Amino acid sequence: MGSSCESNNNRLPVIEFQKNDLIPIGSHTWHQVKDQVHLALENYGCFEASFDAIPSELKSATLSGIEELFSLPLETKLKNTSKKPYHGYVGQYPMVPLYESMGFDDANILERVETIAHQFWPQGNPFFCKNIQSLSENLSELDKIIRRMVLESLGLSKYIDEHMESTNYLLRVMKYTAPQTNHSQLGLSAHTDKNIVTILCGNQVKGLEVETKDGEWIEVNPEPGHFVVMIGDSLVAWTNGRLHSPNHRVMMTGNDARYSAGLFSVPKAGYVIKAPEELVDEEHPLLFKPFDHVEFLKFYYTEAGQRAQYALKTYCGTDVV
Repeated sequence: MGSSCESNNNRLPVIEFQKNDLIPIGSHTWHQVKDQVHLALENYGCFEASFDAIPSELKSATLSGIEELFSLPLETKLKNTSKKPYHGYVGQYPMVPLYESMGFDDANILERVETIAHQFWPQGNPFFCKNIQSLSENLSELDKIIRRMVLESLGLSKYIDEHMESTNYLLRVMKYTAPQTNHSQLGLSAHTDKNIVTILCGNQVKGLEVETKDGEWIEVNPEPGHFVVMIGDSLVAWTNGRLHSPNHRVMMTGNDARYSAGLFSVPKAGYVIKAPEELVDEEHPLLFKPFDHVEFLKFYYTEAGQRAQYALKTYCGTDVV
C-alpha cells in the first residue's frame, strides 16, 4: 500500500507510514510521504500518523503500565528527579491541578529504563520496563524517519548524521485526572514544545487541542493505534522558521482519566542549535541567535520565561523576528 494524507478544517492531516513501503529510502512512496510531512509541518506544525511497525498491543500494554505507575503513592513518584528542567516528576501545581507527569531519560535503552523504574519498584518490574523501552525504540524510529524527511525536503541531506547524533530521547508519561464534570477544565496550559520532535500516544480519552495558524482551537482525537506528531521550537529555530511549532493544550471533561506518553527528541546539553547557512539569505534573514537547548529551558521556567508571549523570541530572537 502507499500512503494517504487527508485533512479538513476540524482535523489534522493524517499520514500513513508503512515501513516496507518506505524502503529503500528514496523510493517513490518515500518521496510521497516526505512531501506530505513537509506540507503538514509548514501549515500545522503537527499531524496524525499511523505507523505499522508498532503493534497496538504494545501501546495498550504500555498505557496500562503507566496507569499502574501513577497509582503509586506520591512520595514514591517524587523519587523521579532530574537536574534537567521538566525531566523529573511534575505535579501538585495549583494552576493545573489535574496534571502530573514523570520522565524517563534515554527511554529507548532498557538499562536506563530499569534504573529509573527501580526507584518505583525496588523489586523490579520487567514487564513495564520492556514495554516502555520497546515503545520508545519504535517511536524513535518514526522520529528518525520524520526528521530525515524534513532535512531532505529542505535540501539539507548533508546534515542528517550530525542532526541525528545531536539528540537523545526523553519519554514523558502523563496523567490528567478526570474533573468529574461536563464543564471543560484546564488539564495543561497552552504552550509550544521546546524540543525537536514530539510523538504522542494516549488512551481514547479526549482532551488534546491544537491551535491552528488562524487562531482556531481544534480537538485532536487520533484513531486507535495512531500517534500525534508535532515539532518544537528548537526545530523551528534550526530550520530558520521554515516550519511551524503549534500551540497546544489539554482540556478535560467527564469521569475518565487521560493517560498518555510522549517521546521527545531533545538536543543534547552543550549542542548549539544554529540554522544552517543554506537557510539564511536576504529573503530569509536569521531569526534566532545560536543557543543551547538546556539553557533555553532554564530560561523558560523562570518568571520572565513564563510571562513571555513567545519564549524563544524573547530568549534568542533577532530583530527580524
